[in-house]
Amino acid sequence: MSNIKVAIIMGSESDAEEMKPASEVLNELGIKNESRVISAHRTPDRLREYILDAEKNGVKVFIGGAGMAAALPGVIAAHTHLPVLGVPIESKSLKGLDSLLSIAQMPPGIPVGTLAIGSAGSKNAGLLAAAILSLSDQEIESKLKNYRKKQSDKVRKDPL
Repeated sequence: MSNIKVAIIMGSESDAEEMKPASEVLNELGIKNESRVISAHRTPDRLREYILDAEKNGVKVFIGGAGMAAALPGVIAAHTHLPVLGVPIESKSLKGLDSLLSIAQMPPGIPVGTLAIGSAGSKNAGLLAAAILSLSDQEIESKLKNYRKKQSDKVRKDPL
């Protein structure tokens, strides 16, 4: 876990595809990250241990992806004072609306930044984690500004 700045945790292996954009954008920006499958419900002791160890080892931001009851980001936030970004995973029954509402409706005092449902939210969680890190790291700030500039440069001024 050495030099890992962002920990990406998902509740199930089936969430991996939707959570992949977070690690991809962090990798593109040169920000060390790691992804883990740790369930808030099925492996609560492992989750608590991981969070506490990650914090001791220099992780600065957590990203939690969860579907259905979507408790994972809230449980992460319950164990750390560090920023936690929640990504609702699309569920079959309610298309992720259940996850979105569960993550967004945290009780006062335990905040979780809630992103969009699915892979768009995952990518934005990675970018938001980078923005948080850029507050105290000029190299990340420069890379993030360059990323945003390249993104803007791709937008055509005139229609095809």
